[in-house]
Amino acid sequence: MMPADFFRTLPQYFIPQHLLSKLMYVLTRCRLRVWKEWQIRWFIRRYGVDMSIAAEPDPLAYENFNHFFTRALKPDARPIVNGAHDIACPVDGAVSQLGAIQDGRIFQAKGHTFGLEDLLGNSIERAAPFRNGQFATLYLSPRDYHRIHMPLDGRLREMIYVPGRLFSVNARTTSVVPGLFARNERVIALFDTGAGPMALVLVGALFVASIETVWSGPVTPPFGRFRHPVPGRTPQCRGRRDAQERPSRDTSASLHVGKTIRQWDYQNENIRLERGAEMGRFNMGSTVIVLFGPGRSTWRPGLNADMAVRMGELLGKIKN
Repeated sequence: MMPADFFRTLPQYFIPQHLLSKLMYVLTRCRLRVWKEWQIRWFIRRYGVDMSIAAEPDPLAYENFNHFFTRALKPDARPIVNGAHDIACPVDGAVSQLGAIQDGRIFQAKGHTFGLEDLLGNSIERAAPFRNGQFATLYLSPRDYHRIHMPLDGRLREMIYVPGRLFSVNARTTSVVPGLFARNERVIALFDTGAGPMALVLVGALFVASIETVWSGPVTPPFGRFRHPVPGRTPQCRGRRDAQERPSRDTSASLHVGKTIRQWDYQNENIRLERGAEMGRFNMGSTVIVLFGPGRSTWRPGLNADMAVRMGELLGKIKN
Protein backbone atom coordinates (compact mmCIF):
# COMPACT_ATOMS: atom_id res chain seq x y z
CA MET A 1 0.00 0.00 0.00
CA MET A 2 1.37 3.39 -1.03
CA PRO A 3 1.09 6.25 1.51
CA ALA A 4 -0.52 8.40 -1.19
CA ASP A 5 -3.27 5.79 -1.66
CA PHE A 6 -3.98 5.80 2.07
CA PHE A 7 -4.36 9.58 2.27
CA ARG A 8 -6.51 9.72 -0.86
CA THR A 9 -8.80 7.03 0.55
CA LEU A 10 -8.99 8.41 4.10
CA PRO A 11 -11.78 10.97 3.38
CA GLN A 12 -14.12 8.11 2.41
CA TYR A 13 -14.33 7.09 6.07
CA PHE A 14 -15.85 10.44 6.98
CA ILE A 15 -18.03 11.55 4.07
CA PRO A 16 -21.80 10.76 4.16
CA GLN A 17 -21.57 7.84 1.73
CA HIS A 18 -25.26 6.94 1.65
CA LEU A 19 -26.42 10.54 1.48
CA LEU A 20 -24.17 11.21 -1.51
CA SER A 21 -25.41 8.04 -3.19
CA LYS A 22 -29.03 9.12 -2.62
CA LEU A 23 -28.19 12.45 -4.22
CA MET A 24 -26.69 10.61 -7.19
CA TYR A 25 -29.89 8.54 -7.40
CA VAL A 26 -31.93 11.72 -7.81
CA LEU A 27 -29.57 13.51 -10.20
CA THR A 28 -29.21 10.55 -12.57
CA ARG A 29 -32.99 10.16 -12.84
CA CYS A 30 -33.77 13.80 -13.57
CA ARG A 31 -35.65 14.11 -16.88
CA LEU A 32 -35.00 17.81 -17.38
CA ARG A 33 -33.86 17.82 -20.99
CA VAL A 34 -30.98 20.28 -20.69
CA TRP A 35 -29.61 18.50 -17.61
CA LYS A 36 -29.86 14.91 -18.83
CA GLU A 37 -28.49 15.73 -22.28
CA TRP A 38 -25.52 17.56 -20.76
CA GLN A 39 -24.81 14.58 -18.48
CA ILE A 40 -24.98 12.07 -21.32
CA ARG A 41 -22.86 14.11 -23.76
CA TRP A 42 -20.21 14.78 -21.10
CA PHE A 43 -20.06 11.11 -20.13
CA ILE A 44 -19.69 9.92 -23.73
CA ARG A 45 -16.82 12.37 -24.32
CA ARG A 46 -15.14 11.65 -20.98
CA TYR A 47 -15.17 7.85 -21.30
CA GLY A 48 -15.23 7.33 -25.06
CA VAL A 49 -18.50 5.38 -25.02
CA ASP A 50 -19.16 3.40 -28.22
CA MET A 51 -22.85 3.97 -28.93
CA SER A 52 -22.75 1.89 -32.13
CA ILE A 53 -23.19 -1.31 -30.10
CA ALA A 54 -26.09 0.04 -28.04
CA ALA A 55 -29.59 -1.22 -28.80
CA GLU A 56 -30.57 2.47 -28.90
CA PRO A 57 -27.60 4.29 -30.49
CA ASP A 58 -29.12 7.78 -30.20
CA PRO A 59 -27.85 9.29 -26.92
CA LEU A 60 -30.69 11.80 -26.83
CA ALA A 61 -33.37 9.10 -26.96
CA TYR A 62 -32.80 8.10 -23.33
CA GLU A 63 -35.27 9.48 -20.79
CA ASN A 64 -32.59 10.22 -18.19
CA PHE A 65 -28.91 9.60 -17.49
CA ASN A 66 -29.53 6.37 -15.61
CA HIS A 67 -31.55 5.00 -18.55
CA PHE A 68 -28.52 5.74 -20.75
CA PHE A 69 -26.05 4.36 -18.21
CA THR A 70 -27.85 0.99 -17.97
CA ARG A 71 -28.50 0.84 -21.73
CA ALA A 72 -28.99 -2.50 -23.44
CA LEU A 73 -26.60 -3.70 -26.14
CA LYS A 74 -27.44 -5.07 -29.56
CA PRO A 75 -28.10 -8.84 -29.44
CA ASP A 76 -24.90 -9.65 -31.36
CA ALA A 77 -22.65 -7.23 -29.45
CA ARG A 78 -21.66 -9.83 -26.85
CA PRO A 79 -21.71 -13.44 -28.13
CA ILE A 80 -22.25 -15.98 -25.35
CA VAL A 81 -20.00 -19.05 -25.12
CA ASN A 82 -22.00 -22.18 -25.86
CA GLY A 83 -19.85 -25.15 -24.86
CA ALA A 84 -21.57 -27.61 -22.53
CA HIS A 85 -19.04 -26.93 -19.76
CA ASP A 86 -18.36 -23.25 -20.46
CA ILE A 87 -18.77 -20.62 -17.74
CA ALA A 88 -19.66 -17.26 -19.30
CA CYS A 89 -18.25 -14.02 -17.94
CA PRO A 90 -21.20 -12.20 -16.32
CA VAL A 91 -20.02 -8.62 -16.96
CA ASP A 92 -17.87 -6.24 -18.95
CA GLY A 93 -15.01 -5.10 -16.75
CA ALA A 94 -11.66 -6.21 -15.42
CA VAL A 95 -10.51 -9.05 -13.20
CA SER A 96 -9.75 -7.66 -9.76
CA GLN A 97 -8.69 -11.02 -8.30
CA LEU A 98 -9.51 -14.70 -8.78
CA GLY A 99 -8.42 -18.00 -7.37
CA ALA A 100 -9.08 -20.43 -4.55
CA ILE A 101 -10.99 -19.68 -1.35
CA GLN A 102 -8.47 -20.73 1.30
CA ASP A 103 -9.47 -21.49 4.88
CA GLY A 104 -12.65 -19.50 4.42
CA ARG A 105 -10.74 -16.39 3.26
CA ILE A 106 -10.93 -14.59 -0.09
CA PHE A 107 -7.99 -12.58 -1.42
CA GLN A 108 -8.76 -8.88 -1.90
CA ALA A 109 -5.41 -7.19 -2.52
CA LYS A 110 -1.85 -7.44 -1.25
CA GLY A 111 -2.06 -7.65 2.53
CA HIS A 112 -5.86 -7.95 2.61
CA THR A 113 -8.32 -10.84 2.69
CA PHE A 114 -11.93 -11.05 3.83
CA GLY A 115 -14.08 -13.81 5.26
CA LEU A 116 -16.40 -15.91 3.10
CA GLU A 117 -18.98 -15.99 5.91
CA ASP A 118 -18.76 -12.21 6.29
CA LEU A 119 -19.29 -11.72 2.56
CA LEU A 120 -22.39 -13.93 2.58
CA GLY A 121 -24.15 -12.17 5.42
CA ASN A 122 -22.41 -13.76 8.43
CA SER A 123 -23.94 -17.16 7.73
CA ILE A 124 -21.96 -20.36 8.34
CA GLU A 125 -24.65 -22.41 6.61
CA ARG A 126 -24.70 -20.20 3.53
CA ALA A 127 -20.90 -20.19 3.26
CA ALA A 128 -20.41 -23.95 3.74
CA PRO A 129 -20.96 -25.02 0.08
CA PHE A 130 -18.29 -22.57 -1.10
CA ARG A 131 -15.57 -23.26 1.46
CA ASN A 132 -12.32 -24.19 -0.35
CA GLY A 133 -14.04 -23.41 -3.64
CA GLN A 134 -13.22 -20.81 -6.30
CA PHE A 135 -13.89 -17.07 -6.54
CA ALA A 136 -13.59 -14.41 -9.23
CA THR A 137 -13.88 -10.71 -8.39
CA LEU A 138 -14.81 -8.58 -11.41
CA TYR A 139 -14.65 -4.78 -11.35
CA LEU A 140 -16.95 -2.62 -13.50
CA SER A 141 -15.61 0.84 -14.21
CA PRO A 142 -17.93 3.73 -15.13
CA ARG A 143 -17.23 3.22 -18.85
CA ASP A 144 -18.34 -0.43 -18.82
CA TYR A 145 -21.66 -2.04 -19.75
CA HIS A 146 -23.56 -2.28 -16.46
CA ARG A 147 -25.94 -5.18 -16.82
CA ILE A 148 -25.07 -8.47 -15.15
CA HIS A 149 -25.70 -11.80 -16.86
CA MET A 150 -25.79 -15.46 -15.86
CA PRO A 151 -22.52 -17.43 -16.09
CA LEU A 152 -24.51 -20.70 -16.27
CA ASP A 153 -28.08 -21.91 -16.47
CA GLY A 154 -29.40 -21.60 -12.94
CA ARG A 155 -32.43 -21.91 -10.69
CA LEU A 156 -32.73 -19.13 -8.13
CA ARG A 157 -32.75 -20.39 -4.56
CA GLU A 158 -32.29 -17.34 -2.36
CA MET A 159 -31.55 -13.61 -2.40
CA ILE A 160 -30.01 -11.71 0.49
CA TYR A 161 -29.58 -7.98 1.04
CA VAL A 162 -26.72 -7.10 3.41
CA PRO A 163 -26.41 -3.48 4.58
CA GLY A 164 -23.06 -1.80 4.94
CA ARG A 165 -20.73 0.98 3.88
CA LEU A 166 -20.31 2.40 0.38
CA PHE A 167 -16.57 2.69 -0.11
CA SER A 168 -15.31 3.06 -3.65
CA VAL A 169 -14.23 -0.29 -5.11
CA ASN A 170 -11.43 0.88 -7.39
CA ALA A 171 -7.92 -0.57 -7.12
CA ARG A 172 -6.65 2.20 -4.85
CA THR A 173 -9.42 1.71 -2.29
CA THR A 174 -9.27 -2.10 -2.31
CA SER A 175 -5.56 -1.87 -1.52
CA VAL A 176 -6.26 0.31 1.53
CA VAL A 177 -9.61 -0.61 3.14
CA PRO A 178 -9.50 -3.96 5.00
CA GLY A 179 -12.30 -6.40 4.15
CA LEU A 180 -13.88 -3.89 1.79
CA PHE A 181 -16.21 -6.27 -0.09
CA ALA A 182 -17.53 -7.73 3.16
CA ARG A 183 -18.13 -4.22 4.54
CA ASN A 184 -19.93 -2.62 1.62
CA GLU A 185 -23.67 -2.91 1.00
CA ARG A 186 -24.38 -5.90 -1.25
CA VAL A 187 -27.00 -8.16 -2.80
CA ILE A 188 -26.34 -11.91 -2.91
CA ALA A 189 -28.11 -14.26 -5.32
CA LEU A 190 -27.72 -18.01 -4.78
CA PHE A 191 -28.41 -20.41 -7.65
CA ASP A 192 -28.45 -24.15 -8.21
CA THR A 193 -26.52 -24.91 -11.41
CA GLY A 194 -24.86 -27.74 -13.32
CA ALA A 195 -21.73 -26.92 -11.30
CA GLY A 196 -23.58 -27.12 -7.99
CA PRO A 197 -24.28 -24.02 -5.89
CA MET A 198 -23.25 -20.70 -7.45
CA ALA A 199 -23.29 -17.29 -5.79
CA LEU A 200 -23.31 -13.94 -7.53
CA VAL A 201 -22.51 -11.14 -5.08
CA LEU A 202 -23.36 -7.65 -6.35
CA VAL A 203 -21.30 -5.24 -4.25
CA GLY A 204 -22.43 -1.63 -3.91
CA ALA A 205 -20.04 1.31 -3.91
CA LEU A 206 -19.89 5.06 -3.52
CA PHE A 207 -22.33 6.68 -5.98
CA VAL A 208 -23.86 3.30 -6.90
CA ALA A 209 -27.36 4.65 -6.53
CA SER A 210 -29.19 1.35 -6.93
CA ILE A 211 -28.78 -2.41 -7.44
CA GLU A 212 -31.64 -4.34 -9.01
CA THR A 213 -32.46 -7.85 -10.21
CA VAL A 214 -34.73 -9.00 -13.02
CA TRP A 215 -37.02 -10.94 -10.68
CA SER A 216 -37.51 -8.22 -8.06
CA GLY A 217 -36.63 -4.81 -9.46
CA PRO A 218 -34.58 -2.44 -7.24
CA VAL A 219 -33.25 -3.98 -4.03
CA THR A 220 -31.11 -1.01 -3.00
CA PRO A 221 -31.35 1.68 -1.81
CA PRO A 222 -33.57 0.22 0.93
CA PHE A 223 -36.09 3.06 1.05
CA GLY A 224 -39.03 1.64 3.01
CA ARG A 225 -40.42 -1.71 1.92
CA PHE A 226 -39.18 -3.89 -0.91
CA ARG A 227 -39.70 -2.39 -4.34
CA HIS A 228 -42.22 -3.49 -6.95
CA PRO A 229 -41.00 -5.58 -9.87
CA VAL A 230 -39.76 -3.56 -12.82
CA PRO A 231 -42.45 -3.04 -15.49
CA GLY A 232 -41.89 -5.21 -18.51
CA ARG A 233 -39.86 -7.85 -16.69
CA THR A 234 -40.81 -11.48 -17.25
CA PRO A 235 -43.61 -12.45 -14.81
CA GLN A 236 -41.98 -15.74 -13.80
CA CYS A 237 -38.99 -13.72 -12.58
CA ARG A 238 -41.00 -12.06 -9.85
CA GLY A 239 -40.15 -13.25 -6.39
CA ARG A 240 -41.80 -12.98 -3.02
CA ARG A 241 -41.84 -9.61 -1.33
CA ASP A 242 -42.36 -10.96 2.17
CA ALA A 243 -38.68 -10.89 3.04
CA GLN A 244 -37.47 -12.52 6.22
CA GLU A 245 -35.57 -9.99 8.29
CA ARG A 246 -33.01 -10.20 11.06
CA PRO A 247 -30.63 -7.69 12.66
CA SER A 248 -27.37 -7.27 10.81
CA ARG A 249 -24.18 -8.60 12.42
CA ASP A 250 -22.14 -6.36 10.13
CA THR A 251 -20.68 -3.94 12.66
CA SER A 252 -20.48 -1.17 10.07
CA ALA A 253 -24.17 -1.46 9.15
CA SER A 254 -25.45 0.35 12.23
CA LEU A 255 -24.21 3.62 10.73
CA HIS A 256 -26.20 3.33 7.53
CA VAL A 257 -29.60 3.43 5.89
CA GLY A 258 -30.14 -0.32 5.83
CA LYS A 259 -29.69 -1.90 9.26
CA THR A 260 -31.28 -5.27 8.61
CA ILE A 261 -30.15 -8.27 6.60
CA ARG A 262 -33.12 -9.26 4.44
CA GLN A 263 -33.61 -12.71 2.95
CA TRP A 264 -35.97 -13.86 0.21
CA ASP A 265 -36.57 -17.59 -0.24
CA TYR A 266 -37.31 -18.52 -3.87
CA GLN A 267 -37.07 -22.31 -3.65
CA ASN A 268 -40.78 -22.68 -4.42
CA GLU A 269 -40.86 -20.01 -7.15
CA ASN A 270 -39.20 -21.99 -9.98
CA ILE A 271 -37.29 -18.95 -11.28
CA ARG A 272 -34.85 -20.20 -13.92
CA LEU A 273 -32.42 -18.11 -15.94
CA GLU A 274 -30.36 -19.32 -18.88
CA ARG A 275 -26.65 -18.75 -19.34
CA GLY A 276 -26.21 -15.26 -20.77
CA ALA A 277 -29.60 -14.00 -19.57
CA GLU A 278 -29.64 -10.71 -17.68
CA MET A 279 -29.97 -11.24 -13.92
CA GLY A 280 -29.42 -7.71 -12.62
CA ARG A 281 -27.80 -4.35 -13.10
CA PHE A 282 -25.83 -1.63 -11.34
CA ASN A 283 -27.09 1.92 -11.58
CA MET A 284 -23.47 3.17 -11.64
CA GLY A 285 -20.37 0.98 -11.52
CA SER A 286 -19.25 -1.54 -8.94
CA THR A 287 -18.09 -5.15 -8.46
CA VAL A 288 -19.45 -8.67 -8.94
CA ILE A 289 -17.99 -11.65 -7.08
CA VAL A 290 -18.66 -15.13 -8.51
CA LEU A 291 -18.39 -18.14 -6.18
CA PHE A 292 -18.35 -21.89 -6.91
CA GLY A 293 -17.92 -24.85 -4.59
CA PRO A 294 -14.75 -26.99 -4.25
CA GLY A 295 -13.80 -29.11 -7.24
CA ARG A 296 -16.64 -27.79 -9.38
CA SER A 297 -14.95 -25.22 -11.63
CA THR A 298 -11.66 -24.00 -13.02
CA TRP A 299 -10.84 -20.56 -14.40
CA ARG A 300 -9.67 -19.94 -17.95
CA PRO A 301 -5.91 -20.49 -18.29
CA GLY A 302 -4.00 -17.23 -18.43
CA LEU A 303 -6.76 -15.21 -16.76
CA ASN A 304 -5.10 -12.90 -14.25
CA ALA A 305 -5.73 -9.79 -12.17
CA ASP A 306 -6.18 -6.55 -14.14
CA MET A 307 -7.11 -8.35 -17.37
CA ALA A 308 -10.06 -6.87 -19.26
CA VAL A 309 -13.05 -9.17 -19.76
CA ARG A 310 -16.30 -8.94 -21.69
CA MET A 311 -19.69 -10.32 -20.88
CA GLY A 312 -20.32 -13.65 -22.58
CA GLU A 313 -16.71 -14.67 -23.17
CA LEU A 314 -15.16 -17.72 -21.54
CA LEU A 315 -14.48 -17.19 -17.83
CA GLY A 316 -13.88 -20.82 -16.92
CA LYS A 317 -15.04 -24.42 -17.21
CA ILE A 318 -17.26 -26.72 -15.18
CA LYS A 319 -15.30 -29.73 -13.95
CA ASN A 320 -16.74 -33.14 -14.77
